[in-house]
Amino acid sequence: MIQAKQELLHALAAATAEVSPGSTVRAAFELPKQVAHGDFAITSAMQLAKPLKKNPREVAQALVDALHRQPAIGRWVDTLEIAGPGFINLRLKAAAKQAVVAEVLAAADTFGRQPATDQRAIVEFVSANPTGPLHVGHARQGALGDAICNLFESQGWTVNREFYYNDAGVQIATLAASTQARLKGLKPGDAGWPESAYNGDYIADIAADFLAKKTVKADDREFTASGDIDDLDGIRQFAVAYLRHEQDLDLQAFSVRFDNYFLESSLYTSGAVEATVAGLVAAGKTFEQDGALWLRTTDYGDDKDRVMRKSDGTYTYFVPDVAYHLNKFSRGYTKAINLQGTDHHGTIARVRAGLQGSNQGVPQGYPDYVLNTMVRVVRDGAEVKISKRAGSYITLRDLIDWTSKDAVRFFLISRKADTEFTFDIDLALKTNDENPVFYVQYAHARLSKVLRDWVADHGGDLAALKDADLSRLSAPSEATLLLKLAEYPDMLASAAESLAPHDVAFYLREVASTFHSYYAAERFFADDPELTRSRMALLAATRQVLRNALAMIGVSAPDSM
Repeated sequence: MIQAKQELLHALAAATAEVSPGSTVRAAFELPKQVAHGDFAITSAMQLAKPLKKNPREVAQALVDALHRQPAIGRWVDTLEIAGPGFINLRLKAAAKQAVVAEVLAAADTFGRQPATDQRAIVEFVSANPTGPLHVGHARQGALGDAICNLFESQGWTVNREFYYNDAGVQIATLAASTQARLKGLKPGDAGWPESAYNGDYIADIAADFLAKKTVKADDREFTASGDIDDLDGIRQFAVAYLRHEQDLDLQAFSVRFDNYFLESSLYTSGAVEATVAGLVAAGKTFEQDGALWLRTTDYGDDKDRVMRKSDGTYTYFVPDVAYHLNKFSRGYTKAINLQGTDHHGTIARVRAGLQGSNQGVPQGYPDYVLNTMVRVVRDGAEVKISKRAGSYITLRDLIDWTSKDAVRFFLISRKADTEFTFDIDLALKTNDENPVFYVQYAHARLSKVLRDWVADHGGDLAALKDADLSRLSAPSEATLLLKLAEYPDMLASAAESLAPHDVAFYLREVASTFHSYYAAERFFADDPELTRSRMALLAATRQVLRNALAMIGVSAPDSM
C-alpha cells in the first residue's frame, strides 16, 4: 500500500497541475472521519476554487476527470466520489490495502524508515547539573529526547545526542560545601550545617568514598579522591565526577545514551562568551544603561530589552546559552532541538534574539524547543514527593525500581510534553488493558504466541509467509488492520516534523486495539490452510510494526508475558 499511496499522490499532483497549472497546492490525502466515506479524502478542490474563481464542486469534478486519466487510479482505486462542498472520497481496491503486508515483511526492521540524507541535527536533553540524582523531570526529558532522536534517525537524519551541564558556579560550590560538611561529621539539622546545603543521603555517600580515596569514572571524566577534608577543590572535582557517574548509571538503566557532553565552563575558558558579547556590541545590538550592558531583544519580538552583563561584571544566564548555540551552529547543525522544563520559557526569545543579532547567518526560530512540565507521582492514591536518597524529590531510579524501564518510558511520552502528567505507580503495575504499556506489549506477545502455535502445531513455516495469497484477506476487520499498518511511515514522518513522540504511543495503542478486535472477530487457524497462511502473514506484519514502533520509543517487545 505504501507504493500504491506514492503512485496515487503523484497522480493527484499531475491532476492538480492539469486543472490548475502552476498551482502550489500540495498533493495530500487526509483520513476521513467516518470509515463509510472511504479510505482517503482529497480536499484540494476547496483550496483551488478561490484562485480559479470556480465553485468547489465544479473544481472537484474537474479533478476527478483528470484523475481518471492517470494510470495509477485504474490500478489502485475502486471509486472516486464527490461529497459535500467539494470533498473527493477515494476508496482503494483491496489489493492496494493488502500490499502493505508484503511491504512490511520485506522491509522488516526498516519498515517506515527513510533512506539516509545529508541532514544533521543536534538534540540536547536531560542536561542535569551534577548536584544530585536525576529526578522525574529529567526522566521525562530522557524519554522524550531519545524518542525524538530515534524519529529523526528514522527520517534519514544523522543525529547527535548532547548533554550540556555546568561544572562550576554557585550550585557546584554548594555541592562541595555540603560534602565537606559531611566530611567534618555534620549532618542536616546540626549547628554549623550550611543553610543552603544539599540534604540527601547521597552527600554522605560521596563523603564516605572521598575519605576512602576512591577513584570514580564517568563517561566524560575521572577523578581520584585525596581524602583530605580541607581539599575543597578536590572535594568539588570528586563530587562532580561521582554524581556524573551516578547519572550515567541512571541513564544506562533507562537505556539512554549520549554522543557528547558539553561543559558550560568551556564557553568561558575558550573565550566564546566574551567573543559572543563582543560580536553583539560590534553589530550595534547592545547599549549601556545603569552600569549594565543590555541586548536589544525587542528588535526581535521580546517584550523588553534584557541585561547581558550586570553592573558587577558578571553575565546573566542567557548569555552563555547564546554562545553555546552559536557553537552548535558553527559545528554544522542547522537543526538544533532543546528539551527543557517549562521554566525555561522566558529564555527562548532572548536566546534567539542573541543569535539573530550575531549576524552569523543563524536562521530565525533556531533552535527548536520542546518544553516539558514536571511530573506528579502518585502511589496508593496519594502523591509521593520525597525520596530518602535525594532528600527532596522523586528520582528516575525510584520510578524504574517501583515499576520498570518500559513503563517509565511509555508513560512519560504518552502525553504532549507541555501537558501536565501524573505518573500513577499502581496503574503502571496493572496487568490488564487499563495499563497502556501492558496493553501494547500483550498484543505483541499474543501475536508471537499465535505464530509459534502455527509453526509448532500446524506445520507452519514463517519463511513461506512472503508467498502468502494476500487476496484472501477480505474480512472487514482485516481491512481495518491493513489500513492501520499502512499509516506507520506517515505517522513517523509527522511525529518527527512536529517533535511529537507522543504520536507513536497513540499509534501503538491504536494498532493494539485494532489487532485485539481482529483477534476477537476471526478464527486465525481456518479450515483452509491457504487462508490460515494469509492470516499468519498479516499477523507477522502486525507484530513487526508493533516491534518497530516500540523500538522507536525505547520500549521492549516481549514474545511472551
